[in-house]
Amino acid sequence: MQFGYTILYVEDVPQTIAFYEAAFGLTRRFVHEAGDYGELDTGATALAFSSLRLMTELGKNPQRATAQAPSFEIAFTTADVAAAVQRAVAAGASLVHAPEQMPWGQTVAYVADINDALVELCTPVAPPPATAG
Repeated sequence: MQFGYTILYVEDVPQTIAFYEAAFGLTRRFVHEAGDYGELDTGATALAFSSLRLMTELGKNPQRATAQAPSFEIAFTTADVAAAVQRAVAAGASLVHAPEQMPWGQTVAYVADINDALVELCTPVAPPPATAG
């Protein structure tokens, strides 16, 4: 089994793709000509978006994201969390939590995207040091 992609349900797929390109520097894989589905390249997996309208037509009961009561978060790692937060906010994200140093050494911040989905911006987590044994 290999993790392929995550799909977020959004009101406007092309607008969301453009926001993620501007806010986080991701590269568009494609947006379907109907505008109801699109993907961004994130490395080994894709971040995908499908319209709430399409999901409703397919018989699903999609829920809108809310950063105040999230059921998921997207996390992007970066060496400079403060700069990533500034870029995201300049592109239209809302600051949820300013960068903070965690006890385990990671720097973490949170923004809400234009659909109110929670996005974590953080430094990579360093693996614990190997113990001699």
